[in-house]
Amino acid sequence: MNRLALLLILLLNPFDCSNAAPDYAVEGEAWWSHIRVLADDSMEGRNTGSAGYRRAAAYVTAEFKRMGLRPSGTEGYYQPMQFRVRQIIEEQSRLDVVTEDKSERLSLSADANFGLPMDMAKRIYARVVFVGHGLVIPEMGIDDLAGLNLTGKIAVTLSGGPKEIPGPVKAHYSSTRQQWQALRKAGAIGMAVIRNPKSADIPWARSTLARLQPSMSLDDPQLDDAAGMKLLLRVNPEHADKLFTGSGHTIAELLALGDEPLPRFPLRIAIRARTAVERTLLTSMNIVAVLEGNDPVLKGEYVVLSAHLDHLGIGQPINGDKIYNGAMDNASGVASILQVADWLRKSGSPLKRSVLFLVVTGEEKGLQGSKYFANYPTVPKSAIVADLNTDMFLPIHALKSLRVFGLGESTLGEQIRSTCSEMGVEIQPDPEPDRNIFIRSDQYSFIRQGIPALSFGFGYTPGSPEEQLHKDWLKTRYHAPSDDLNQPVDEAAAAQFNHILLALVQHVADATERPEWNAGSFFKRFANRQQTF
Repeated sequence: MNRLALLLILLLNPFDCSNAAPDYAVEGEAWWSHIRVLADDSMEGRNTGSAGYRRAAAYVTAEFKRMGLRPSGTEGYYQPMQFRVRQIIEEQSRLDVVTEDKSERLSLSADANFGLPMDMAKRIYARVVFVGHGLVIPEMGIDDLAGLNLTGKIAVTLSGGPKEIPGPVKAHYSSTRQQWQALRKAGAIGMAVIRNPKSADIPWARSTLARLQPSMSLDDPQLDDAAGMKLLLRVNPEHADKLFTGSGHTIAELLALGDEPLPRFPLRIAIRARTAVERTLLTSMNIVAVLEGNDPVLKGEYVVLSAHLDHLGIGQPINGDKIYNGAMDNASGVASILQVADWLRKSGSPLKRSVLFLVVTGEEKGLQGSKYFANYPTVPKSAIVADLNTDMFLPIHALKSLRVFGLGESTLGEQIRSTCSEMGVEIQPDPEPDRNIFIRSDQYSFIRQGIPALSFGFGYTPGSPEEQLHKDWLKTRYHAPSDDLNQPVDEAAAAQFNHILLALVQHVADATERPEWNAGSFFKRFANRQQTF
């Protein structure tokens, strides 16, 4: 039997009653075939709302149509939304650090970058206060802002937090929305963020290239996480001492404290900024399809399987390449959704609950598309029982262990444990909570609406060759043009992961009870709130 014939048989019936083991090599090749389309140069990096994104969305829609899935968008398979776009005009913008006797112009590429919040001021002059990690966590009696005069000032934060704070809680209170709400309540008018190099995925020399990317916010004031913020700066940690001039402290001293509580103190400088920004509007869309369940009652409930389609588009060139293809981030997750959807449709065994396949826009702009869907879903919000999100799961080596974000928060944790145990794969909780992965992808939009959710990534043992592979990938390929079709990928391991995802969807959709938050979960509080954010 030739390879193509075998592929067709497996795709038509991946649940063959002969109990033959899946051919992960063939299935992995089928998975990669979607990525070859979505991460091709012709898609121009799939930037939110771009022509390349629309071509990629058309491909996903055509696949859903081919499978016979029902559309669930407000316009067929599409759920459109409008964005407000800001683009820095750097040559007309400036940033100065002012002391009592001098003013120093900062480089907008080497020293600090402007973030572009919706309410940013064209001109600003303000004193500065270092607020440590900038965390306010009432449940734990933590208030880094207590006793500080922040009225009319810029707050400088160093990312991270004390080790005794549970990872998901630390991530939640480090989110822009939570941190800015606390700072604004204390009187601050802006913030400057120093990313701790220990938890930074991308070195400054590469991350600074993204400063010229357009910033986007949903055209809905209720969904603006940074409302009222007049200035946002991202500061190069290697040059951060320019902010600490005359304070008696250095960035080296603060970094050496690691995950211990930090001192907090007024700085001896003011920040003077002038920004020139081009503002426009654009429309982009989520893609939403449904496979209906067969239980008379439970088919009215939905398990969401989500992944983001957008990436960074065309940007600053690295090694002569300016197309940020986003093969792993996140054509890989979209390809997994398409493969699982096809398997479920062809299985001939309908699930009890319905499955909603959600491919979102604007993740790279701050989880915008998933935030829009979670607030304005195409099905009743109360009918969504779980979100299983797949984003950059990195199948760059054999699948021995799976990292699960949100593992201890809901009964979904036990379901993924059972699924992986059946398939001989070890489960790992988040080993690097200061990277804030739990709040950096689309599952967080559902969590904020009280919906249990998980996200996944390939695991590894500390000190192993697999760990080095991940570190090297983040350093050289994450948010770089080299995340393209020419990188090494373990297609068979990706297919194995897709079977885990498939089995988990089946478990959740067919379970008698819907997933529930664990009694001790911090996020259980969101379950009974009707909120918009």
